[in-house]
Amino acid sequence: MLVDLLKKYGSIGISLHVEYSTCLFARNKISFAQLRTVGALNDRRSNQSGESSMDGGEVRHWNADINGVSIHVAEQGPADGTVVLLLHGFPELWLSWRHQMAALAARGFRALAPDLRGYGDSSAPADPAAYSIFHIVGDIVALLDHLQLTKVFVVGHDWGAQVAWHMCLFRPERVRAVVAIGAPFYPRSPRSFSELFTDRGDGFYITQFQEPGRAERAFARYDVATVIKKFYSIEFDDLTAPPGVEIIDFLEAHSSPLPWITDEELGQYAEKFQKSGFTGPLNYYRMMDMNWRATAPWNGARITVPAKFIAGDKDIGTHSFGTEQYIKSGGFKSIVPDLEVTIIDGHHFLQQEQAERVNSEILTYLDKFISEQSLEASA
Repeated sequence: MLVDLLKKYGSIGISLHVEYSTCLFARNKISFAQLRTVGALNDRRSNQSGESSMDGGEVRHWNADINGVSIHVAEQGPADGTVVLLLHGFPELWLSWRHQMAALAARGFRALAPDLRGYGDSSAPADPAAYSIFHIVGDIVALLDHLQLTKVFVVGHDWGAQVAWHMCLFRPERVRAVVAIGAPFYPRSPRSFSELFTDRGDGFYITQFQEPGRAERAFARYDVATVIKKFYSIEFDDLTAPPGVEIIDFLEAHSSPLPWITDEELGQYAEKFQKSGFTGPLNYYRMMDMNWRATAPWNGARITVPAKFIAGDKDIGTHSFGTEQYIKSGGFKSIVPDLEVTIIDGHHFLQQEQAERVNSEILTYLDKFISEQSLEASA
């Protein structure tokens, strides 16, 4: 049944073994070892660089042709540094990690921040089926293989956090530890997402995102920078629009500049989304039901990788979907046993809004593992 689903919805296959940790991905029966070889021939380094910030040095940009797509990666820090992989959310880019990349690089880490498939300078396949969680995690595994990286730290925000959690679920042997921002790992629901969201009505943003073209047409009524700013300005009660109203029309953009993003940075986001469009990013939402069906073999599985969860106390996600009770009741820790939870002042786009605090939380957490490694090496 699972194989049939994957054949129907995408070209990526999955081979299931008794242990979740031995789950292997393949695309058209090509192994990732082969993909690494192909990718090595198609690693397109560019001279493009970003501004230096703190002591992190320049941001280097390159593309790798892996897993049937071209993935753009921004990199900062020493080439021989311990790797931290940073996975962005919606509607973001590698740029959303600019503060963390600089801080990590200044501490000697090698920060890698890809544009996920569908975003920025990465490929954006037209078929929604190309955006299953297997495809996205497959891209990340292929990227690690391409770089000959066995095991890395993974940090994710929003959708990037969901990709990070599923990386831990499917391929825990590739993750040293995970930091998830704004999106916890939930046990698989007995009901599909479309069933769960029916009660919220047609105004619910995820419901509106399901119909191909609907959100794109609504977004097109605004300039791209305004669309992005509307999402970045989300408050507590902004997930559901009134009957007959599109969510993008319901959302309000702050009239004054957001304190955590400059006009120049907002312009960088707008330039990339103007080029790539929003269909790729929206396709992540359109694959939620398929992901729910295809992950049935992992029902009841726990995340065994060491994990830290960071959320803002004003994040709409913290106050929705039963998240607060899920954390307080111990439900979250029951399926992620090696878990730390930190709630700080802030909204949803926490790594940009509260950059210094988030940097401190990430670095302090990662330092524990670096210290343990040093102790083991000296023993």
